[in-house]
Amino acid sequence: MKIQPLGDRVVVKPLEAEAKTKGGIVLPDTAKEKPQEGEVVAVGKGKVLDSGAVQALEVKVGDRVLYGKYSGNEITSKDGQELLIMREEDILAVIK
Repeated sequence: MKIQPLGDRVVVKPLEAEAKTKGGIVLPDTAKEKPQEGEVVAVGKGKVLDSGAVQALEVKVGDRVLYGKYSGNEITSKDGQELLIMREEDILAVIK
């Protein structure tokens, strides 16, 4: 399924949550933290400013990003992929 977000929205594929702790303890699905890291899979055209100009987004497809724990709206694509649609301002950082 091809998704094209509008305006300053971004589609992010969350990365899998860690299955083990640093100490080697295996975590069950109910104890896993909600992931806060993902990969950008689609971006909108940009934010429309008051002057009518379009400000391009800072993130691009393929960037690994950090976002707030409860940011964005969760959707499931036709092929069963879990995705998040969020505004660019909900993205906290790009991982280099």
